[in-house]
Amino acid sequence: MAEGEILVFDRQAVRRHRERAARLGTGEFLFEEAAERLAERLDDVTRGFTRVLVLGARRGTMASILKPRAGIELLVEADDACGFLDRAELRPRVIAEAEALPFASAAFDLVTSPLALHWTNDLPGALLQLRRCLKPDGLLLASMLGGETLDALRRAFLEAELAEEGGVSPRVSPMADGRDLAGLLQRAGFALPVVDSDRVSVTYESALALMVELRAMGETNALRERQRHFTRRGTLLRAAEIYRGLAGAPDGRVVASFEIVTMTAWAPHESQPKPLRPGSAAARLADALGTVERPAGDKARP
Repeated sequence: MAEGEILVFDRQAVRRHRERAARLGTGEFLFEEAAERLAERLDDVTRGFTRVLVLGARRGTMASILKPRAGIELLVEADDACGFLDRAELRPRVIAEAEALPFASAAFDLVTSPLALHWTNDLPGALLQLRRCLKPDGLLLASMLGGETLDALRRAFLEAELAEEGGVSPRVSPMADGRDLAGLLQRAGFALPVVDSDRVSVTYESALALMVELRAMGETNALRERQRHFTRRGTLLRAAEIYRGLAGAPDGRVVASFEIVTMTAWAPHESQPKPLRPGSAAARLADALGTVERPAGDKARP
């Protein structure tokens, strides 16, 4: 760990969880949904792409969607879990983390990443590396879990631990706020950043069934400051009871909410639109609004 480096996540734990998810192969619905949503965004882009990187390969859904598209000459999948890359399809695959990409500058003209960046300790650094591996006017199309993901589960465990153990421990990962990501993209050198979010709601038989699903997804607690022992039975059952009160559905099931934040940004290029110079407008806003222009600070008279 370098001096001054902030490490929120235990990367070894993240990798273990993802390797387990690769072996189980049963927790892919959210990642498949995210891949399909990114593909829909790509349908709105009129230009073609020849060299494509999929960061966060999982079980190959994103690559399978992209492969039939015309013009793609090279499609590379990258993931930090070997199990997700051990598949029969013949395409280039690389074991890599977002914070240590092994690719040359300007290697790709499209990078897609469905729900792979929220376990990154240094998100600004990862975005900078993604920008560097894009050609000028290359596109980044990425999604990650946002800060409102599993908010009811976070609250349920907080209340349960206070009641059963007299204190709380970190359980649900801190996640990026969509309002901050546009600024991070600009800091990384991207142009024309657009960030928006969507919610995906899923019902489960109980909070315990949700926790089993999260384990199958590889999305269980990997915080460095987490407790290193099993959760007490009483705490677990109390959290499940509280969760049903917070997120119970009329049919007796419970609802889990995932916020998917989508980032669209371009590597800078001289052909891209640029903001006009202040004072260069050809028409006055006051004329368009049919009002009288006044200097700043002046009040309209009655």
